[in-house]
Amino acid sequence: MMDVSVVIRRASARFADRGPGRATWHAFSFGPHYDPEHVGFGPMVCHDEHLLAAGQGFAAHRHAGLEIVSWVLSGALRHTDPSGSSTVPAGSAGLFSPGAGGEHSEIAAAPQTRFVQVWLDAVPDGEPSYEVRTPSLTTGAFAEVARPVEGSMFRVARLEANESVTLPPAARQHLFVGSGGLLRSSLAEPLAQGDAFLLTGEDEVTVAAAVPSELLLWTFAD
Repeated sequence: MMDVSVVIRRASARFADRGPGRATWHAFSFGPHYDPEHVGFGPMVCHDEHLLAAGQGFAAHRHAGLEIVSWVLSGALRHTDPSGSSTVPAGSAGLFSPGAGGEHSEIAAAPQTRFVQVWLDAVPDGEPSYEVRTPSLTTGAFAEVARPVEGSMFRVARLEANESVTLPPAARQHLFVGSGGLLRSSLAEPLAQGDAFLLTGEDEVTVAAAVPSELLLWTFAD
């Protein structure tokens, strides 16, 4: 078993990009932003938080060799590719597999849309595909959303104030506070919206919400 490591990535430490009607916060090195200590976490090579005004977003662009998961925290996101368009409402995920190469655009379909997008390294093979998933969320428990690459799992939990939840054991765990905040724990001082835990070599860890919260958890087998 690997040595235990806990890294706290505060929201304020991320790389910020802003433009008319949009703001983005990169947890890892991206574009002109480079930090050799923050280039990824296991297969996760991008963890971005986006805030978009209506009609703003990302025009058609191309990807390959990735699995891309977008979780909408508020508002709605419209995804368009050569096969058509899909709207991803809050509480849902958009799963884009560009395969050997695929083009898409992402535009806010509500007055204000906030979403988190994760890129995972993947084999650049196959035809592009897209899917919208809306998990059944029960407070106090993690619900599985997707397993985009082998050994990975994306889960979401909603907690009421003072409610706790246990992270399932995994070689790597990435826990992001999508909204709300966590109480002080054995791992860190309180965590606020936009903060994240990066845990390596951990067993089961329990966290508790200070206020109603939404938590986004990625686990990786290695």
